[in-house]
Order: sequence, then structure tokens, then C-alpha cells
Amino acid sequence: MTTTVLALPGILDPMYWLGEGGLFASAVLPGILIIVFIETGLLFPLLPGDSLLFTGGLLAAAPNPPVSIWVLALCVPLVAILGDQCAYFIGRRIGPALFDKEDSRFFKKHYVTESHAFFEKHGPKTIILARFVPIVRTFTPVLAGVSYMRYPVFLAYDIVGGILWGGGVTLLGYFLGNVPFVKNN
Repeated sequence: MTTTVLALPGILDPMYWLGEGGLFASAVLPGILIIVFIETGLLFPLLPGDSLLFTGGLLAAAPNPPVSIWVLALCVPLVAILGDQCAYFIGRRIGPALFDKEDSRFFKKHYVTESHAFFEKHGPKTIILARFVPIVRTFTPVLAGVSYMRYPVFLAYDIVGGILWGGGVTLLGYFLGNVPFVKNN
């Protein structure tokens, strides 16, 4: 094992694999975008959204980055917003089917009434702040759809939240990657 590590020291460097000319360099942008869409739109909450965006920003700060920070900072919010739209309409579609039936152990009609009242009162700030809370960010658009939150309001605040989260976390990683101590180590 030691001989292998000494013979191929670059193999342990992530940029060996992800940097310019690396085996997986062309998969960085599509990989990040697919994971963000799955996390936000397809109700799979256990994906590493925040750390992935931060790492994407760090990769974009590398000397020969696999993806431009500007492409990443524009595409990630767009995909996050599209994912949330998908989740909102899933909630709109399945909500009535789940809650129109007789009350069951998990689905009760008064839950929809309570969540509708919550989204009427706190909806806009919930949509924005939920972006920054793992797992909650996955289910908030679905609950907004089930609760019949007005779509124009949802869309407006989802765009704000998507830009703040997708662009903000990515840019934080990029700026940290440009700190001399981090960049040189």
C-alpha cells in the first residue's frame, strides 16, 4: 500500500480526479445539478445539499477549476428553483388524494387546515428560511402545495430563497477557497 501511495502521490488529491483533465472533471457540474434537483424536487432528503454546494464553490476556486464559479452560481439556484416547483406540484397533486379520504393514523383533514393557516401567516419567510435547513428544505414545497399556498407567492419567495441558498452557499465556498491559507493547502 505504501509503495502505491509513493508511486502515485497525485491519486490522493481530489483535483487529480476532478480538476482540468481529470477523469471526472466533466461530471462535476451535471453531478452537482442532478443532486440538487433530486434533493429539492424528488423528495429525497438525505443528499448533502449544503456541503455539496460549498464544495462546488471550493472546486471552482481551484487554479484549473472543473467548472466556472459563474456557471455554478447561476445554474444551482435555477435547478433548485425548478426542483421546488416540481415538489410544489407533487404536493398539489397528491394532497387532495391523501386528505380527502377518511382520517387515518397519519393523514387527517385538520392537518391541511392547520398547515394552510400556517402558510398564510408565515409562508414567505418559511419558504426562504427552509432552504437553509436540511430535510426541511425537501418537504416545505410539498407542504406548501398540499396547503394550497398561492402559487405566485410561493414562486416569488422560492426564487429569493433559491438565489440566496444556491448562489450564496456556492459563493461562500468559492470565497473561502480563495483565502491564501486555504488555497495553498
